[in-house]
Amino acid sequence: MQLGAFSVSLAVKDLPASRKFYEKLGFEPFAGDGEHYQMMKNGDTIIGLFQGMFEDNILTFNPRWNQQCETQEGAPDVREIAAKLRADGIELMQETLDGDAGPGSFVAVDPDGNPVLVDQHV
Repeated sequence: MQLGAFSVSLAVKDLPASRKFYEKLGFEPFAGDGEHYQMMKNGDTIIGLFQGMFEDNILTFNPRWNQQCETQEGAPDVREIAAKLRADGIELMQETLDGDAGPGSFVAVDPDGNPVLVDQHV
C-alpha cells in the first residue's frame, strides 16, 4: 500500500525556537504560516513543527504526494487506504472522508499509542 509522502509532525512549545534549532540542523522552511506551524525540509526529509495544535508527536503520511510534495497521479486515494485498513481490522478515528475524491484524512493509533495521520491534500 502506498501511503505517500512521510513526515514527522512535532508538537512544539515554542515555534520560533524550534524552527531556529532545526535550521541549524540544515532544515529549511517551505510551507506553513510561521505562527502556528512550519513545514521544513532537509533533502527528502520533512518535518512539521506545530505549536498548540495537538498534544503528541504524529507520524504523518500524505497520499498522492511524493517527498517533493508533488501530486502523484494514480496513487491510492485516502478513502481507498481507509477502507483497506478497516477491512484489516484497524480502528480509524477523527475521520474526515467526505465525497468520493479530494482532500480527506483519518487517524489510526498504533499498538504503542502513537498516532498515525493519513492526510490527503489533493
